Amino acid sequence: MSTPIDLTQLPAPSVVEVLDFEAILATRKAHLVSLLPEAEREAVTALLALESEPATKLLEENAYQETILRNRVNEAGKAVMLAFALDGDLDQLGANVTVARLVITPANPNAMPPVAAVMEDNDAYRLRIQEAPDGLSVAGPKASYEFHARSSDGQVKDASATSPAPAHVIVTVLANNATGIADAALLGTVARALNAEEVRPLGDRLTVQAAQVIDYQIEATLFIGVGPEVPILLDAARANAARVSQPRRPLGHSIYRSACSAAVHVEGVRKVVLTSPAADIELDATQAARCTAINLNVVVLDE
Repeated sequence: MSTPIDLTQLPAPSVVEVLDFEAILATRKAHLVSLLPEAEREAVTALLALESEPATKLLEENAYQETILRNRVNEAGKAVMLAFALDGDLDQLGANVTVARLVITPANPNAMPPVAAVMEDNDAYRLRIQEAPDGLSVAGPKASYEFHARSSDGQVKDASATSPAPAHVIVTVLANNATGIADAALLGTVARALNAEEVRPLGDRLTVQAAQVIDYQIEATLFIGVGPEVPILLDAARANAARVSQPRRPLGHSIYRSACSAAVHVEGVRKVVLTSPAADIELDATQAARCTAINLNVVVLDE
């Protein structure tokens, strides 16, 4: 199967209207004036230009209600699109392709107070729904093995399938925990799911292993001019760095210095000196990088 489309890069859907309260209000005013006799239109137009005019207030209230209604239509349209659906709406889309949201941590009703279940987040669930066609096949193709592995348990953050020799398949599992290391119990769960009669082809010899996790930090010095608010700038740089360090599919996702440097080079930064990582971190499909810290220093340049 081909690589899933990055839904964040799709153009805005035409069905979602760009709302403009002032334009709606102007249209309502113009329509009201058009209903009046020709002789009265100029006077009423001048009257409606006054903010204190009761008729103007009434039209403003009506235009506001229309804006709210149109926004509700926008939200309803987005609720049935995979790129935008959230929570219960996303669960409905998952049901269409028989992909249920996974449980990360089961509920504990006996705790005091009771603890609710921790469920798979929307972004991870959305990506599995998008990859659902891969699960229509038995786990012979690479993408099918990976889909079935990712859907086997909520503790599976990512999975990759490789074949070092004919009929020998290695599935690597990255755990959804602080270290990323899958324990024996999780590996057993994945193995059982992949060895199911309707999943694994008879001729395949399957090995399920934990991913090798490589820790690194992003450390950089940002040189800025006089003027930019340092806390705001740092927040933006950290947010960008966090996005770079958290790819949708971590296994085999290499970390490049150029990407780290570009991420923290936000508006207001003149120059970036990247200290860590000291070199590009090239990964294969059995490895994942884990960013353990983002440390940014600021140097203000004299004008």
